[in-house]
Amino acid sequence: MSAGDLLSLASAGMQAQRAALDVAARNVAAAEVAGPRGSYPRQVPEFRLDTDGAVRFIGARTLRGSSVDALAEMVSVLNASRAYEADATVFDTGKRLLERTIDVERL
Repeated sequence: MSAGDLLSLASAGMQAQRAALDVAARNVAAAEVAGPRGSYPRQVPEFRLDTDGAVRFIGARTLRGSSVDALAEMVSVLNASRAYEADATVFDTGKRLLERTIDVERL
């Protein structure tokens, strides 16, 4: 795997986690609007694994018969946020690897 592949996969991971954060945020907002006695069908993000190994966000689908639980959505937000941070760290490492490779080639 090249450093360019590493950057590409980390970027795709960050995009997927950002999409998951968006869906969870919409769920939390809908739960707040619906109130404690209201009901709002929960949206869940759907992903696809590409042939290059990258995860791509397809869209959000509605889970019929389930209602949004604000606490569960906040846990989803935390999980997606941590995964995004991990992908960002991988991206930064790949970037530094490419920079050092370029520096070595200059010598």
